[in-house]
Amino acid sequence: MTRNDLVEKSPMRKLEASLGGGLKAGEVGVVTSKKGVGKTSILVQLGLDKLLQDRPVVHISFSQHVDYAITWYSDMFDELAKKKNLEDAAEVKNKLISKRIVLNFNQDTVRTSQIMKTVRALSEGGSKLSVVMIDDFDFAKALPGAIKEIKAFAKEMDIAVWYTAAADVGSYSIDESLKRYIEDIDILLYLEHNGEFVTIRALKEHGNTNVETDGKFDAKTMLLSEK
Repeated sequence: MTRNDLVEKSPMRKLEASLGGGLKAGEVGVVTSKKGVGKTSILVQLGLDKLLQDRPVVHISFSQHVDYAITWYSDMFDELAKKKNLEDAAEVKNKLISKRIVLNFNQDTVRTSQIMKTVRALSEGGSKLSVVMIDDFDFAKALPGAIKEIKAFAKEMDIAVWYTAAADVGSYSIDESLKRYIEDIDILLYLEHNGEFVTIRALKEHGNTNVETDGKFDAKTMLLSEK
């Protein structure tokens, strides 16, 4: 399979279609679930999908070291390339790496304003970014206007912003820490372990609520399922 085929035939296209075209530039999305279900794996796959389209990505982690996040991208790409018998996999991987920036911050000391300053500096330095991934963000620690600020920034910079956040809630419920930001969140996904798969439901999809996406990923490989 060629790189273009990998993009065109990706189950990500089906997931995007069920999400009103997916997360667009100027929008904010959040992936939430209980700990250990697979938030980072989905975030990395969203990032890899953009990288395969030659669209640079910044991945910011608030809980894991840079090396750990880099390993996630490497391992998930290798698994995907093997599964799809990707042509020139090593060359494709090297090109992807050149368009991906991984950073590690401490949320107790780095605020949203500093994230925006960093992303702006990267863009002004020649990296025309398409999406910013913010992994394991604690919305309970966020300043009241943080998400409104990041959304305005996303519109200004013509980028999309994805967050992941742990949620100690029952099935398909919005965590209390997210409720005060819900108006500024365009897509809110909830992951739930269900046997061999992890299902994906949109608690919010632009103007819609509680949308079944039919999206799911294998609990072992963590890759999006095509079935």
